[in-house]
Amino acid sequence: MKKLLIFIAFLLLLTPAFAQAKVVYVAQIKGQITSYTYDQFDRYISEAERANANALIITIDTPGGRGDAMQNIIQRINDSKVPVIIYVYPHGATAASAGTYIALGSHLIAMSQGTSMGACRPILGYSQNGSIIAAPDKVVNFYVAYIRSLAHASGRNETVVEKFITEDLSITPEEALKYGVIEVIAYDINDLLEKADGMKTKLPVNGKYVTLDLKGTEIRYLEPTLKDQLISYITDPSISYILLTLGIWALILGFLSPGWHVPETAGAIMIALAIIGLGYFGYRSAGILLLILAIVFFIAEALTPTFGLFTVAGLVTFIIGSILMFSGGGGVDYLVSSDVYENLRIIIITVGILLALFFAFGMAAVVRAHRKKAQTGKEEMIGLVGEVVEPLVPNGLVKIRGELWKAESKYGDDINVGEKVKVVKTEGLKLIVVRLKESRLEEKKGGE
Repeated sequence: MKKLLIFIAFLLLLTPAFAQAKVVYVAQIKGQITSYTYDQFDRYISEAERANANALIITIDTPGGRGDAMQNIIQRINDSKVPVIIYVYPHGATAASAGTYIALGSHLIAMSQGTSMGACRPILGYSQNGSIIAAPDKVVNFYVAYIRSLAHASGRNETVVEKFITEDLSITPEEALKYGVIEVIAYDINDLLEKADGMKTKLPVNGKYVTLDLKGTEIRYLEPTLKDQLISYITDPSISYILLTLGIWALILGFLSPGWHVPETAGAIMIALAIIGLGYFGYRSAGILLLILAIVFFIAEALTPTFGLFTVAGLVTFIIGSILMFSGGGGVDYLVSSDVYENLRIIIITVGILLALFFAFGMAAVVRAHRKKAQTGKEEMIGLVGEVVEPLVPNGLVKIRGELWKAESKYGDDINVGEKVKVVKTEGLKLIVVRLKESRLEEKKGGE
């Protein structure tokens, strides 16, 4: 009996060592809400799920964005196996338009001091004079019902959130907490963990409401990749519009100044980046677009050699496009594991360089060969070197490629047996030749 008690005590001592460490993941979303933003959410949530994290905190600062991407993000949050906390942070940040819907679709909402939330009336875009094109009533009514359903599901204030649309209402953290729109006002991440500890999620996780256990957790930050930062930059509407406008101007300039090729090359790249920045593509679709552009550059280099301009442009767009091709989806940063991607990145760069070299030199040589006028029969003889087998006085015989040909000295001088001659002209079946050294002298004078 005594041994049994000792064994049980030993197991109890070991239990903390085997207990899973508590961890909270923190990620950042900033800028326009696009299909790329969904890829980021998907990656962040999947990373937290794999680690069985106690919670995922996503700091958000967005003026809004695409409605379809916003709905996909909310659906991904609903499917999450870990609690997702949306935190409007840092000071001065805002969760407007699509950002408001995303916050209301989360398991817990927190705001930092000096932030705002709301103003999410749907619009169709902007007119040529810059005025807003209002959405029709049926679209507005749809989003009113949608935002009310989000609030109802989480027990948040339906009346106030409806005013986010009907009155373009924006509220401060204090107002949001007072009206029951958010759950926490926190100064920073640590303050948020302390205040949210012990709270229940506003939406079920894995079918049940979860009491947050956040005290003493390890904080792990999921930093945005260089790709995320680039996409965040070019998805700014102002940047996308400038890229599109400059790209069009560059193409026009290139067409007006043929032969230079720099403007149209830069213009094509800027237009492609602008289209990607407008958010109509996910990472993989954007990658395909850039790969197609890269092939166009490579072919252009082969058809119109530009001393490497199109080759460099093709190589750069090929590498960026290939990297984007393996991005998003699957809940990870890339469609393959990080270990495999390290090798894949080397392969992408190597293949890109080989393709660039092939189109710059190999394919260009093939094109030049096809363009070269075909020469057959007597025409093919011009430029060949032979040997005199019967003195040219000035007529005689020469041997070229093992065949005997009637030949005549171009200048009427005698050329003895054994001397080398070069064919410079044909007259019927007779070749007009000169001494090889005279041919070289003529070529030298011609070059001078």
